[in-house]
Amino acid sequence: MSNVFAKFDKQFDVKGLKEDLKSVSTNTADYKEVPFGTYEVAIEKLELVESKSGKPMVSCWMRVLEGEYKNSMLFMNQVIHAAFGLHMANEFLRSLGTALEVTFDNFSQYHNLLLNLHEAVDGNFEYAVEYGETNKGFSTFKITDVFEVQ
Repeated sequence: MSNVFAKFDKQFDVKGLKEDLKSVSTNTADYKEVPFGTYEVAIEKLELVESKSGKPMVSCWMRVLEGEYKNSMLFMNQVIHAAFGLHMANEFLRSLGTALEVTFDNFSQYHNLLLNLHEAVDGNFEYAVEYGETNKGFSTFKITDVFEVQ
């Protein structure tokens, strides 16, 4: 029986990946940290995950589409084990401009909602997102405009 992952060995530059891994491990990689500001982004990932502390968390990966930070990623992570965190996540999800109703019944339902939201926005919408920080040092993400992909 062949290894199902052998296709990746052929499909990707494994040697280059190993070199990049060395650079990342020694902090010599040339990655630009994205400063606070407004960026046009596409959502690449939107799902319910478990935080390092074992709490439910909404994870959203946004890829910058233009400018100096093109292809850089913004990562929104919102823990939702308390009402305020869930409210913050719901407000962000509602701002995505889909026709889906954003509600919380339980975590299984919310997980499915996030998957449905990602399916609805993937390839169909791009966003202007205002990336900032609270006075307590937490990252903020506010959708300021929604663009339909033509």
